[in-house]
Amino acid sequence: MNASPPAPSAPGREASHFDQLTRLIHEHIGVRLPPSKRQMVEGRLRRRRMALGFGSVDDYFHHLFEQGGLEAELHEILDAVTTNKTDFFREPDHFRLLVDRIVPQTLQHRPMARRRSLFKVWSAAASTGAEAFTLAMLLEDLSGRLPGLNYGILGTDINTEVLETARRAIYPVEQMDPVPPAFRTRFLMQGSGSLAGQVRIVPELRQRTRFARMNLMDPQYTVDRDIDVIFLRNVLIYFDPADQARVIARMISHLAPGGHLLVGHSESMVVRSAQLKQIAPAVFQRN
Repeated sequence: MNASPPAPSAPGREASHFDQLTRLIHEHIGVRLPPSKRQMVEGRLRRRRMALGFGSVDDYFHHLFEQGGLEAELHEILDAVTTNKTDFFREPDHFRLLVDRIVPQTLQHRPMARRRSLFKVWSAAASTGAEAFTLAMLLEDLSGRLPGLNYGILGTDINTEVLETARRAIYPVEQMDPVPPAFRTRFLMQGSGSLAGQVRIVPELRQRTRFARMNLMDPQYTVDRDIDVIFLRNVLIYFDPADQARVIARMISHLAPGGHLLVGHSESMVVRSAQLKQIAPAVFQRN
């Protein structure tokens, strides 16, 4: 593209633009980025600014804030700065608890009229889908031992790029190292030709799992209000205390009575609500 020449740099202008950017990111998605994260942010924006033909981050910031380019770039910026660390079977104690205790007890204590209802799980920071498809593998396997278990999984994330990966459900084979061998045989299809070295989640699990873009900072979530289990792991750490409390309150409003909220092990201390009781490390149940 032919970018307009930037105005001559003024002292402190670049720093001011960075402050504007971090305020914008906090307002939109709740993530705080202190000055110590500046190098990381600029590194993540490098690919985007180069694609637009800007030689420096200052030129890119000038385009955003002084030439009206911000609206068109906002999704690209949010995608670039969000963290998307994820693994299959990450924090396995949670998955063992889900299979051994949460699912069987939930089905056992449901009113007779709801015994055949869909068991709903929400992966609320789904990233590329590893958590959601881990859940699908476990619930599909458990359904063979628990008659009447009919499940559905929702994965949401703010980042549109990682959601596209989740929807494709194609991963490098080395990413499957944490997956038990029996599950690899049952639930993964080996790629060939141009997809050699990659695997895809089998159609049966993809059909049980859907993905959607959602911002946890939105005042309302377009999600069912009878979710049985919500995984909200390793995302609250990026929010300030006030936003943490608001997000947790919204999550509770979408849990079925007796439903469970699971957070990252480093996040247990930020979950404070009279509507929740802690039943295991980083695992809470709605009263």
